[in-house]
Order: sequence, then C-alpha cells, then structure tokens
Amino acid sequence: MKPSIASKLARLGERLDEVGRLLSSEDATHDIDSYRRLSRERAELEPVVALYHAHQACAADIATALEMAGDPDMREFADAEVKQGRARLEQIEADLQKQLLPKDPNDERNVFLEIRAGTGGDEAALFSGDLFRMYSRFAERNRWQVEIISESPGEKGGFKEIIARIVGQGAYSVLKFESGAHRVQRVPATEAQGRIHTSACTVAVLPEVDDVSDVVLNPADLRIDTFRASGAGGQHINKTDSAVRITHLPTGTVVECQDGRSQHKNKAQAMAVLAARIKDKEEREAHAKQSAARKSLVGSGDRSERIRTYNFPQGRVTDHRINLTLYKMDHIMDGDIGELTNALMAEQQTEQLAALADEG
Repeated sequence: MKPSIASKLARLGERLDEVGRLLSSEDATHDIDSYRRLSRERAELEPVVALYHAHQACAADIATALEMAGDPDMREFADAEVKQGRARLEQIEADLQKQLLPKDPNDERNVFLEIRAGTGGDEAALFSGDLFRMYSRFAERNRWQVEIISESPGEKGGFKEIIARIVGQGAYSVLKFESGAHRVQRVPATEAQGRIHTSACTVAVLPEVDDVSDVVLNPADLRIDTFRASGAGGQHINKTDSAVRITHLPTGTVVECQDGRSQHKNKAQAMAVLAARIKDKEEREAHAKQSAARKSLVGSGDRSERIRTYNFPQGRVTDHRINLTLYKMDHIMDGDIGELTNALMAEQQTEQLAALADEG
C-alpha cells in the first residue's frame, strides 16, 4: 500500500473516532441537521475504516507467518499461511481502492423523476406511460415510495409529461444514469398497416435537495401563478385555484403542480422541484467544465443524448453508452432493470479506477 493512502486511511480512522464522540455527546441532537450530516458521515466512514483495520490485521498475520517460516518444522504451514494472507491482502486493497473512489454527494438522496413525451405524438405519450410504469415497478422492487407530483395525460393514454418523487435510500445512486433520451421502436396499436414507428421520450432524474433554502432563489426572480387544476382529481380540486405554476424568470424554468388539494402543498412541492432543477443545472454545468478533458462515458448528463433503444419487434433493449443488449423486453418493462443499472454503475466505477491509475 502506498504511504500516501495509508496516511489518508489513518486520518479517516481518527475522523471516525471524532464523529463517534460528537454523536454520543449529550447535545448531539440539539441541531438535527448537524446530527443527520454526522450520521451520514459515520455511515460512509465505517466500511472504509473496517477494511483498513482488516488490512492491518492481515499484514500482521503475514509478518507472524514469515517469522514462523524460519522454523523448519513450521515452514510448510507458514508458507501456506503467507500465500493465503497475501491473496487476502490483495483483495482487501482492491476493495479499499473502490471505497476511496470519489463519491457523488447526492447518491443517497431521494429523486425527482421527470418523463416527457418527445417525437412521436400519441405513441410517445403512451411510451412515457410505459416508462413511468417501469420505474414505478423498479421502485416497488427496491421498497421505495413513488409520489406523483404533476401529470399531463396524453390524449390516447400515457403522459405528455409526468413528474414523480421517488423516496428511498440510494435512489439517486441507482437511477442517475437514466437521464437522457429513450427511443422506442414498435408497431403502434393505431397503426393499421403494421409499420414500425420510432418515438422518443426524455427522462430526467434530479436529486432532491435537503432543504429548498440550500438553493439561492431570489423571490424577485420567481413568478407564481395559481389556476384551476384540470382533469381528474375530484370535485373539490376543480372548484378552487389550488394548482400552482412557478416560473424562474432568469432561466425560464417552469414548474407546475396540481396533484394536491392544498394550494400550500402544491406550492411547496413545486418549489422543491424547481430547487432540484436549478441545483441540477448548476452541478451539470460544473461537471461539464471539470470533465472537459476526460469525457465520462456514462455520466455526461446531456438530456438530449440518446442513451437507450427499446425494440419491441425484436424484444431487445440496447444501452448505447455501454453497448449492452438484453433480450428480455417483458421483464425490463415490468421493472426488472437491475441488470442495466448495475452495469452502468460498474462502468462508472471502472472509469473512476482508470482515472485514479492515471493520476497515480
């Protein structure tokens, strides 16, 4: 192990002890936000420090075995112990390297999922409905909650646009690579000639901010309109101006929320989505500058980039970023997208390890 890494790990061990003392102090819960941050930090540090301690113990075992090798009666046993110990040490070092990779500070956050029908008219709206069902089923598999914030139904089904909040630990780490253009090739139910049509939807996955106040939004930059909600929602919602539309004037970002009966709740939800969009835009711009020299294969963040094609006649789904094709359309559309998300996460990790090797 490089001395610089050993030194860093020793400092992390000291920091874990310090965080433990802070969390066990009598006034630890006086500041709830600070308590949450420290708890999150402890959860991140514990597996790294545990591996570091395992590395130290393994190195000590190898040193003991090497000493035993000086005794002719113990040499065979000691050599086997050294061989096993070095293999274990190699695995621990590989695990430590992964743990030390730069972490996305948003990975553990809840997300806002936005799906919009693109080219393809009614068929694109139907496909956006299929995508929403796919992500909803995936959320169920992970025991995450899905809350619809805003929806604009398509004329023949599906959605022109739908925004939902997905609540679950690590939701962003798993879903962040879903942002981009999703293309579908299939024969629409309305197509008499049996011709295959190509349609597209755009998906955006935004990390929820801890607190709307974390994002600087000047009230003078906001135009807030109230209006009557359209579509289904019961008699009460259609008789009051409970729907809210917020426009962020500097960027032209518009958020509508009309699913709740309370104007106050709709405004709060719309502000949360707006804050997430503004923060996401700022972070993507910063990321673009940082990665100009080394373009990330899976995390470019370009919403217009075609990332995946769903070809129904052939029953195949292809992710173009990692050249992965799966022939399990029915399972994927039913929410079984773990093979895709895991492959994308693994690819990012490979890229990060390559970048770390380049730096070293």
